[in-house]
Order: sequence, then C-alpha cells, then structure tokens
Amino acid sequence: MYLEVKDVKKSYGKDDSYIQVLKGISTEVKQGQMCVIQGTSGSGKSTLLNCIGGLDNMDSGSVKVDGQEISGLRPAKLADYRRDHLGFIFQFYNLVPNLTVRENIQVCEYLSKQPLDMTELLETLGLAEHQNKFPSQLSGGQQQRCAIARALIKNPKLLLCDEPTGALDSGTSRDILILLEEINQKYGTTMLIVTHNNAIKDMVHKVLVVKDGLITKEYENHTRVPAAELEDL
Repeated sequence: MYLEVKDVKKSYGKDDSYIQVLKGISTEVKQGQMCVIQGTSGSGKSTLLNCIGGLDNMDSGSVKVDGQEISGLRPAKLADYRRDHLGFIFQFYNLVPNLTVRENIQVCEYLSKQPLDMTELLETLGLAEHQNKFPSQLSGGQQQRCAIARALIKNPKLLLCDEPTGALDSGTSRDILILLEEINQKYGTTMLIVTHNNAIKDMVHKVLVVKDGLITKEYENHTRVPAAELEDL
C-alpha cells in the first residue's frame, strides 16, 4: 500500500483552549489513486492532510508513504521527505508576486533531481503563452494552474490538494479538475484532495468522509464520472 495512516491523533492548545482535532484516523490509499477527503469546516480534514504532508506533527499514530515512516522524523529528514515525495496545492495560490509564471515554477524545479520537462508541463497546463507574465496579470484559474505546475515540476509521487477549486467559479473549477484527472492518468500521481465540493467525489477512486476528527465513511468508487461530466460544481 502506498499510503498507510494508522490511528493518527492530533490536538492543539492546552487547558481551557485544548481541542483534539484528529481522534484516531486510519486509512490506506493505493499508488495512483485519486482520493477525496470530505467534511465540514473544523472536521479535521485539512489537519489530516497537513499531518500526511509533514506540516503538522502528530500527537501519536503512524503515517507511512511508500514504506517510509513520517512520524518522528527530524526536521532535516522531514524537509527531504517533502522535497522528494510531495507536491502541495493550496486554495490560495501562494505565488511569488515579483516572479513570472516560469520563474515561480522554477523555484520548485531546482529542488528536484528528476524534474518534469518544463516546456511539456507548460503546454499540458495551458500556460505556455502566459509563462512570462506575473501573477497579477493572470486570472484566478491561470494562477491555480501555475500553482499546480509548481507542485508538479518536482515530479512528486504524492500530490496534496487543499481546496484546489475553493476560490474558483464553477467553469474554472471544472477545468482544474479535468487537469488534475489528466495529470493522474498521464503521470500516475497519487492525489489526496480536501474539498467541500460534494460533486468531486464522483470523479475519484476513493472517498473519505471526516466528521469530528474521525472517518465516518470510506469507500471505493466503482462508477467514476469523468471530470468533464460532473454536475453542480
């Protein structure tokens, strides 16, 4: 199994401000699967993503990615794990404003020993004609495409997406989801997608529903709908 999560617990604060966000999460995701994590605000889904990505330390439990245990890694080893295995896509694009599209992507290209081909990636994501523009000259969808390209240039095995369509209109959201689907098919990238959008569950291989820090529903999707055919985005 590519991703193995076992009894992960995570809390914040102390005394009166103490809150347990994850109360014992366990799940598995196969290599090459697209997996959606659904839940209301405060359910723990983004915290789960951050624990898998090494951005948050777990209180207890185990996360293994491609056989490597993440829990307890020293900061330098954790940085190596994020560099070598992961790509991150956030709702708010976090682009460097004074760098062009191409330069924003190159920031992560330099981190990889085996980056994807820049020209091919720009073409795949529809950014070739925008590569010399600055973020302020792009639409929201184009900025998200740039953020996706920046995450993908490292050729990550695992792509972590936190509300990747949350700031986009329905038409642009569909375009981004079609793009993620194409990336999954072309590169075999394993994807975890945190979302409020109920329609996205229909296009992925696996669905996790998180409520109050626990997985309340988990199932494989055997009747997947292509992203282009999703309704009510």
